[in-house]
Amino acid sequence: MGNQVDKLSHLNYAEVPTTDPHGSEDDGPRIGVSYIFASDDDELDDNHQHRHVDGSERNQEENHYDKRNELDCAVYHRDECIYEKNVNATDAETLSPENLLNKCKPGDVLEFVSAGQFPHWAVYVGDFQVVHLHRAEIKNSFLTDASQGRRGRIVNELYKFKPLSSDMVVQNAMEQVGAKDRELSWRNSECFAAWCRFGKREFKMGGEIRIGKQPYRLKLFLPDKQFHVLEFQSLEDLIMEKRRNEQIGKAAVIQELAHHLNTSGSSGS
Repeated sequence: MGNQVDKLSHLNYAEVPTTDPHGSEDDGPRIGVSYIFASDDDELDDNHQHRHVDGSERNQEENHYDKRNELDCAVYHRDECIYEKNVNATDAETLSPENLLNKCKPGDVLEFVSAGQFPHWAVYVGDFQVVHLHRAEIKNSFLTDASQGRRGRIVNELYKFKPLSSDMVVQNAMEQVGAKDRELSWRNSECFAAWCRFGKREFKMGGEIRIGKQPYRLKLFLPDKQFHVLEFQSLEDLIMEKRRNEQIGKAAVIQELAHHLNTSGSSGS
């Protein structure tokens, strides 16, 4: 039995088998995930960040970012670590948009975070402005406007690829301003900003052929020194799942995994 790919709009651990959450791995078949035609629009919940479903104003504290609900993770391409996130690292601390401006340099990649939302990435291009993918269009906005009140941080070091020069990063971003809808080559703001910084086609839609063994692994670090590994055929697909985890938060991811393990244990008994 060969490798299999389950084509889903998102991953549900109760439905899709993955590698051993306790870390033990074998050479048996594995199932990955491919986000064919899925859309990760990190602004889909824009209209919901200030309101409940009944239309009432949301308490600000409910939408407050809490780093304790972020999940440490790492990304591997075969045996090479190409991304690593440690929420307790100094550079993982978030700042208000105004304070973030004081630290930004042209070419920096920024991430804005808020509870229950997809992280929003942008490229700082100078003069208090960023370029970012927002609502299916590449826009040049003031940093404070792009943040939409969310806290932010500089995330140049998350991906381990060799970066382009800061001038080239800015040029990549500015050349795409105005592109929208079918002209876009990126599925979300993270892929766009990372492409600007590193220039790698793997961040583009269809930048890799999804055939054969899954060369990418997303390693989720869980409590009690456990971890869970998911496998993907493209970096684009992996980023989609990573961002979904970031949007729902650590507690929900752990709950999904626990449900998956309980279901698997029941079916195996």
